[in-house]
Amino acid sequence: MKPKILTTLANYDRQQFTSDLIAGLTVAMVALPLSLAIAIASGAGPEKGLVTAIVGGLLISLLGGSRVQIGGPTGAFIVVVFGVIQQYGYDGLVLATFMAGIIMLVAGYLRAGNLVAYVPEAVINGFTIGIGVIIATSQLSDLFGLSIAEIPAEFIAKTQALWAARDTLNITALGIGLATMAMIVALRRLAPKFPGLIVAVGVTSAIVAIAMLPVDTIFSRFGALPGALPMPQMPDISLERMIELLPSAFVIAFLASIESLLSAMVADKMIGGQHRPNAEVLAQGCANIGSALFGGLPATGAIARTATNVRAGGKTPVAGIVAALTILLIMLLAAPLAGYLAMPALAGLLILTAWNMSEPHKWRGYMQGRVSDRVLLVLTLVLTVFADLTIAIGVGVSVGLALRLRRRNADMEKDWTPPDR
Repeated sequence: MKPKILTTLANYDRQQFTSDLIAGLTVAMVALPLSLAIAIASGAGPEKGLVTAIVGGLLISLLGGSRVQIGGPTGAFIVVVFGVIQQYGYDGLVLATFMAGIIMLVAGYLRAGNLVAYVPEAVINGFTIGIGVIIATSQLSDLFGLSIAEIPAEFIAKTQALWAARDTLNITALGIGLATMAMIVALRRLAPKFPGLIVAVGVTSAIVAIAMLPVDTIFSRFGALPGALPMPQMPDISLERMIELLPSAFVIAFLASIESLLSAMVADKMIGGQHRPNAEVLAQGCANIGSALFGGLPATGAIARTATNVRAGGKTPVAGIVAALTILLIMLLAAPLAGYLAMPALAGLLILTAWNMSEPHKWRGYMQGRVSDRVLLVLTLVLTVFADLTIAIGVGVSVGLALRLRRRNADMEKDWTPPDR
């Protein structure tokens, strides 16, 4: 359970630091607009995304079990966070995140990080695609510039509200959103190592500001962003409130652990390394406690940002530390500039993020798998979109483990020969 940074710093040199510095700066440019967009889509203030990227990202890199893992707010949590805020308020989310951190510390201490191998892959794929659908749907209002007083949380009600507001379409906002998406896709193909996200969002937002286009920005909707981190403080804790938020805390802990360990496994394949799962779970626990103390969102390992770090040349956890400190520096020195970012540009960014996280290039492979896996994937997907993520995870894992046990028993029966008596 030893943090990876202690191992990597033993033979650290100037060449590694140069690589980590460049990678950290690149990751910060990718994480900055994503953190703002994820926080807004979660129903929180944009500054909460920056706080999470700084505090959560720093602790995950300092204490984690992966050489190149990058932490912070992620799209997978948008659904959970939005639901908790709607039901219990933002103070309820902070307490649930704090409790989730403690749960993960206990899980890491009990070496539960190895149990991720028992979660059926079809369940993970199903709720990942489901989350992608929900995220993309939640961004359609900003992409099309629709005027909706309050967007419902339920999927069907949300689509009905979007359709009812179709007459308020803002063509300018749609143009900005589509231009941002086109630029992101083009830059990814032409210069995959280049931080195209910040460039695309920055260019289209600059057009909005210079031409004074009738498009919502972060500043027009949320006001000025703070230029410093808030002071840490304990969330309001009571036994009644803790019991009420316990299911949400378990969902946050489960999702954070799963996503972080999956991200670390992807990173291992990219660098040919080996992460320490229990150290990673402990780091996630500390990161979520830290984020909650500063009033941030749940933090976890981010697969896309981790892959960006590897492609940019990141070698050790120092790259993640550089990324977190860079975002802090931007917050301290250039927070007003972030207020000019256009909402349709951020919406386009999140829709592409939702598309990428659902991994459409793997769908054909999913459909060619065994029937039980296909049914499990679709079941989890449908429950995620139309019911609730908690139900989706619970039912998906239960059914998946039952199917695995059934297959194992069937294999045992094939190999078993009745004794002669």
